[in-house]
Amino acid sequence: MARDYRPNIRESNVISRLDSAKEAARAGAINQLYEVGEDLANRIAMKLIEQQLIETKNKKELERQISGCIKTLIAAEDFDVQYQISPLRTLVRRPNFISLYITAFIIEKLINHRTIVDIYGTDEEIYESVNSQVNKMIRM
Repeated sequence: MARDYRPNIRESNVISRLDSAKEAARAGAINQLYEVGEDLANRIAMKLIEQQLIETKNKKELERQISGCIKTLIAAEDFDVQYQISPLRTLVRRPNFISLYITAFIIEKLINHRTIVDIYGTDEEIYESVNSQVNKMIRM
């Protein structure tokens, strides 16, 4: 007969504190993203073009699309964010959820945009490029 696992009070408190800290860090990152969203979109677009990971006909449209992705992320529910990043969760060891969300947007949706000629980089290369810019602007 199986035994029920019942954590004691200390374990429950530690788990609760860890969850609270994680949610607070996530909320802080979203607040920072709200403040620097336009500049971050510009930097990501420039970095992707400089590293020749994306070929586009119109850089401004690429910036506008990434900016729209960031605005969607700011307003998104946790379930929507998790659903969007689920195919890429195992891409890197300790992923940044903002970088994963933007990478998933680039790989899944931006590739079909009319101004994007082609996306040349691998998923990891695109993530690293996006993550380098996110880490410069948002502290977690």
